[in-house]
Amino acid sequence: MDIQYIFMEQKEHLLCNWESHECKHPKIKGMNAAVRAVVRMGIYVGAKVYFIHEGYQGMVDGGDNIEEASWESVSSMLQVGGTVIGSARCKEFRSHEGRLKAAHQLVLRGITNLCVIGGDGSLTGANLFREEWSGLLEELVRQGLIDEEAAQNNSELHIVGMVGSIDNDFCGTDMTIGTDSALHRIIEVVDAIMTTAQSHQRTFVLEVMGRHCGYLALVSALACGADWVLIPEMPPEDGWEEHMCQKLSENRADKKRLNIIIVAEGAIDCHNKPITTNHIKELVVSCLGFDTRVTILGHVQRGGTPSAFDRILASRMGVEAVLALLEASDSTPACVVSLCGNQAVRLPLMECVQMTQDVQKSMDEKNFEEAVRLRGRSFENNLNTYKLLSYHKADSELPNSSFNVAVLNVGAPAAGMNAAVRSAVRVGIKEGHKMFAVNDGFEGFYKGQIKEITWGDVAGWTGQGGSILGTKRTLPAKHLDKIAEQIRIHNINALLVIGGFEAFECLLQLCEARTSHEDFCIPMCMLPATISNNVPGTDLSIGADTSLNAIVETCDRIKQSASGTKRRVFIIETMGGYCGYLASVGGLAAGADTVYIYEEPFDIRDLQSNVEHLTEKMKTGIQRGLVLRNENSNENFTTDFIYQLYSEEGKGVFDCRKNVLGHMQQGGAPSPFDRNFGTKIAAKAIQWISRKLKESYKDGKVFANTEDTACLLGMRRRTMAFQPVVQLKDETDFAHRIPKEQWWLKLHPLMKILAKYKTSYDVSDSGQLEPVTRVRPKKAD
Repeated sequence: MDIQYIFMEQKEHLLCNWESHECKHPKIKGMNAAVRAVVRMGIYVGAKVYFIHEGYQGMVDGGDNIEEASWESVSSMLQVGGTVIGSARCKEFRSHEGRLKAAHQLVLRGITNLCVIGGDGSLTGANLFREEWSGLLEELVRQGLIDEEAAQNNSELHIVGMVGSIDNDFCGTDMTIGTDSALHRIIEVVDAIMTTAQSHQRTFVLEVMGRHCGYLALVSALACGADWVLIPEMPPEDGWEEHMCQKLSENRADKKRLNIIIVAEGAIDCHNKPITTNHIKELVVSCLGFDTRVTILGHVQRGGTPSAFDRILASRMGVEAVLALLEASDSTPACVVSLCGNQAVRLPLMECVQMTQDVQKSMDEKNFEEAVRLRGRSFENNLNTYKLLSYHKADSELPNSSFNVAVLNVGAPAAGMNAAVRSAVRVGIKEGHKMFAVNDGFEGFYKGQIKEITWGDVAGWTGQGGSILGTKRTLPAKHLDKIAEQIRIHNINALLVIGGFEAFECLLQLCEARTSHEDFCIPMCMLPATISNNVPGTDLSIGADTSLNAIVETCDRIKQSASGTKRRVFIIETMGGYCGYLASVGGLAAGADTVYIYEEPFDIRDLQSNVEHLTEKMKTGIQRGLVLRNENSNENFTTDFIYQLYSEEGKGVFDCRKNVLGHMQQGGAPSPFDRNFGTKIAAKAIQWISRKLKESYKDGKVFANTEDTACLLGMRRRTMAFQPVVQLKDETDFAHRIPKEQWWLKLHPLMKILAKYKTSYDVSDSGQLEPVTRVRPKKAD
C-alpha cells in the first residue's frame, strides 16, 4: 500500500522545537539534518510543519518565533553546523506560568505534536509539558484565552524526542546526534599534534569535553592509540601517577617519540578529586623530565561541518520521529528515537531520562561499575576494548599459549585496516599467542612473506590510511599447496583475514580445500574491510565511513562552487562496483536530487523524469542540482551519457558539470568511526580465535574442520555476530559481488522523499516502542 494514502488522512500540525539545557550556547553538528528531515517528511505526509526559534523561549514568546516551514526553507542546511533555528535557555518555561503561555501559543496555531531535539533537560521539560497539557487547556479556558472548541480540538499533545549531544551522555541510544562530528574534530587535532610531537619528542596532554561522561575521551583514546586516558566513569586507583609515568617511560624506551594523554574535563580520582591537565603536566615534568604541553580543545569540538554519520543518523531519526508522531495516541507515552546497533528504535522517554540520571547517582555513590553498565553496551564495549589494549605487561608476565596466529589484508586497501591489524596483534599478544604478519595478502603468503610482529611494531598504526602490511586481490585457489607448506613451516594455528569481497572468497576457497589439505583445518576469521560495503553477513564494513566522508566533503565543495553560478547541475560518479551503498547513502548525506544505482534498475523514461524534476526545481529559490551515479549502475547509461543527456535536455534551463571522484574515496586518514570499529571487531575476533584454538586443540595439535570454525564477524542490525562463511554463500550474488539483500536499500526511498519525489516509503522496519533494557545477561566473551 502506498504510504502517501495512509498518511494523507492524518493532516496534523507538527512543530519542530529546538532547545537544550545542557549548555548555554549549544552547537550540535547534525541537528540541521534532523530539522530538514522532520520538515520534509512532515510536508510529504501532508502535515503543516512549524519552526520554533530560540527553543522554549520562542514557544513562550510566540509571535515571529513560531514560523511555518516550507520545503525550500530547509535547503542548503545539511552541511551547516549548529542550529539555524536557534537555541536558548528559558527560565520562564520552568515555571507553570511560562508553560501556560507556551500552551496558549501552540493552541492559537493548532499545534498538537512536538518534535524536541536536545538533551535530557529539554526532553524532561517537554514530558512535563505533555503531562500538564489538559490542565493547562482548562486554565486557558477559565481565563477566557481560548474557547471550549479550541480546547477540544487540541485535547492531546504528542511528543517525540531526538537526542542532540556531543557528549553521548544520554542512556538508551548507542550514539547521539553530534557525537561523531565532535570525534572528527578531536581526531583532526590529535593527528596534527602527533606530527609536531614526533618531531620534538614531546608529551601532549589533551583535554576534551565531557563533564559527566567520558565517551569522547575514551573513543578518541582508542582512535588515536593514546598512552593514557582519564574519564569520570573509571577513576584511577591510588598510585595511578606512578603507573602512568612508568608506562610513558616504557614507551619512550621502545623508541616511541611521542606520548598522548587524553583527559575528559570531568575526570576524577577514586576520592572524587578532579584531575586537571596542569596537574598531569606537572607530574610528567617532575617525574620524567619530558617536554610536556597542554592543549584544551574547548568549543572547537562543537564547531565545523557535520560528519556523514551524523547527517545520516539525524535524517533517519528525523523521519522516524515523524512516523512516531503520526502513530501516537493518547495512551502512547512520550518516546525518544534512539540508535541500537544499526537500527532505529523507539524507547519511553522518561525511562531513558531516569536511567541517565541514575548514572550520575551511581557515580556519586562511587558505584562506577554500575554507572558503566547504565551507560549502555556501546560505552561498555569501548571501555573493555580500551582495557584490553591499554597496558603491555612485561613479557615474562604474559601468558604463553604456544599458538601462532597470522594476520593478513586481502583485496583493495580500506581506511581502518591498520587499526584492525594493530588491535589484533596487541590483543593476540596479551592472549599469549605469537602473532605473524603476512605481507601482500595471499600472494605474499605463498611466497613466504611472513614474519613475527611485536607489540611495538604496530605503534602509531591507528591513524594511518591504506594498508601497511600491503594487500593484493590474489585468491588462494591456485596456490593451495604452497600456502599449506608455509602454514607448516611457520606452524600457523589460526588465520585472521581482513578485507573485502575477495577476503570472503578466499575463506570459502580455504574451507573447500580442507578436505584435501589438513593444514587448512584451523580456526579462520574474516573482518569485512572495504569501502564498497558489499560483503555479505554485515551491515557495515571497515573503510566505508571514511569513504562516505570523502564523498560528502567533495559534494559540499562542489555545491558551494555553484553558489555564485545559478542553475547548475553536477553529475558525480562514485566507486563501489555493483554495490550502490556509497552512492545511495552518500546521496542521502549530501542532499542529492537523484542517485543511480545497479540495485534499482532505471531506463530512459526515468532519466527524462529526473531532468523534468530538476527543471521544476530551478523555478524555485534552490537553483542547483546534485546527481550521484554508482560506477556500475548501468553499462549503457554511463556517466558521460547522463551528463550529455542532462546537458541537452536542460539547455536553456540549467547547465551541467561532471566529476569522477575515483581513488580519492579510498585514500586519506581513517575516520574515527572506522578506527574505532576496526579496533573493536579485531579485538573481538582474536578472542573468538583464542576460544576456538582451545576447543580444537587435541593430541598436541589444532584440528578445526567444522563450519563454525571459519566465520565472518559482522554487524547485523543490533548485534555483532560470527557467521560461518559457508552459510553466507546462499545470501550472495557472486556474479555482481554483492549480498542478495542489503539493509541500506530501505534508505534509498528516504533520499528520494527528502529530494521531493513522489514515492512510497516502507514503514515495516520502523521502530516500535520498546522497554528500556537495564539488566543484560553476562556474555561468555
